[in-house]
Amino acid sequence: MDKKFDLLTLGEIMLRLSPQGNERISKCKMFEKHIGGAELNVACGVSLNGLRTGVISKIPDSALGDFVRNKVRFNGVSDDYLIYDHDRDARLGVYYYEMGAFPRKPQVVYDRANSSITKLHIEDLNPEMYKNTRAFHTSGITLALSEECRNTAIEMIKRFKEAGALISFDVNFRGNLWTGEQAKECIEGILPYIDVFFCSEDTARLTFKKEGDLKQILKSFTEEYPISIVAATQRTVHSPKQHSFGSVIYNAKEDKYYEEEPYRNIEVIDRIGSGDQYCAGVLYGLLSSNMDCQRALAYGNARSAGKNTIPGDMPSMDKEEIDNLIADHNHTGGYVSEMKR
Repeated sequence: MDKKFDLLTLGEIMLRLSPQGNERISKCKMFEKHIGGAELNVACGVSLNGLRTGVISKIPDSALGDFVRNKVRFNGVSDDYLIYDHDRDARLGVYYYEMGAFPRKPQVVYDRANSSITKLHIEDLNPEMYKNTRAFHTSGITLALSEECRNTAIEMIKRFKEAGALISFDVNFRGNLWTGEQAKECIEGILPYIDVFFCSEDTARLTFKKEGDLKQILKSFTEEYPISIVAATQRTVHSPKQHSFGSVIYNAKEDKYYEEEPYRNIEVIDRIGSGDQYCAGVLYGLLSSNMDCQRALAYGNARSAGKNTIPGDMPSMDKEEIDNLIADHNHTGGYVSEMKR
């Protein structure tokens, strides 16, 4: 049966305020306004590649909520399942992001306590959505926001799974939201429902207490839980303005690892959201094929590398641009134009 959506995501949508250029949060007089959020970023990336996506979230019924809705629509993501908070204390979470320049690191300051999504309840949601999508994605950020939001997200995972959706989960650990022990206990409870699992090597070691090399770690998750695919990014930070990026994917059914040459010496304009674009590329690659992990790897790495060069949280590179990026990355000889015209 044809589904209305290829992917639905659940997560907090936030207002991001950033000083211009390399100004400091503590010194600047003006902030640039952006909208972002891990799961919205994923939905945007998959949408830009041509699939049908929607975001599930709870936002204030206010001018800020209007700003969010307009940005969601502008990026080709459905707002069918956005829920509006009419309470007097409704609020949109805010974070401030300050660019880094070697040796000073980037800085993030959060102001998100008691945002509208922390009050999200399962009864707020339209039950038709569970049968309307091929895949569902959320992250550890959403689980960590509040007990009510966590309980709702876990119940949603179970209902989407029961309806036959592919379940994708990104650990996306944030130490300012919960401890490693809390994250481990909660996430291990949902791993029996997860099909596609994103977890960095650092998080696997520090939070899940995994040992061995990266490939052994990825495989161990599939040995302990009925997870089909595990993916881990590999980022080398040469300086705040220069990174290299690659990843490894393990397919449990094939007992096979997928890798490619990393994108080296990326000129970083804004790294926020680049991990989300890795998830977006991988999910697009899987959903647009018969779960082809090599295709997923190529789109994941390319979308993430490209996002590093774009200001703001949300992506703006469409499928044609990403395909060109992949083609240039795989080019082994001859002339490659340095300008698109």
